[in-house]
Amino acid sequence: MKTPPRLLRAAIWSAVLLALAAVFAAYTRPDFMLMLANQVWACF
Repeated sequence: MKTPPRLLRAAIWSAVLLALAAVFAAYTRPDFMLMLANQVWACF
């Protein structure tokens, strides 16, 4: 399998880091986390 070019690899890492930053930012909002927990709990 051919390794991806440097630009594509940088774009993938940027997307991963952006997603991680969004998840960590969501944890700083308790109201969002409570809503998310209620939605998950409603599935059971």
